[in-house]
Amino acid sequence: MPANPYPVTPDGRYFVVKERLWRCTNPTLPDDERQALVKELMRARLAVKHATSDATLKAARARVHAAKVKLGERGPVWWNDGAEDVNRRHPKNTKYAEWWREVGAKS
Repeated sequence: MPANPYPVTPDGRYFVVKERLWRCTNPTLPDDERQALVKELMRARLAVKHATSDATLKAARARVHAAKVKLGERGPVWWNDGAEDVNRRHPKNTKYAEWWREVGAKS
């Protein structure tokens, strides 16, 4: 698997794109399950791209969402220490602010 080209928080829960935190895939998923879900996600994204009606677009977006929930990228968090989900926030406004000051300057 190729290395992630985006900065990943020290706890491995998020990566940063365009100064926003995005939740990483649940690292405890078995590799074969993760691969199957990623394939489904890619197929669902293609379905979004090629949707020809509002109904097919809605169904395709629902497939994307379902795959992301199963991957742990949306829905309930995959960690169990009670830490807040800060998905889609700027790192400077989270507990990752100090880390981001160091990493963000290099990005």
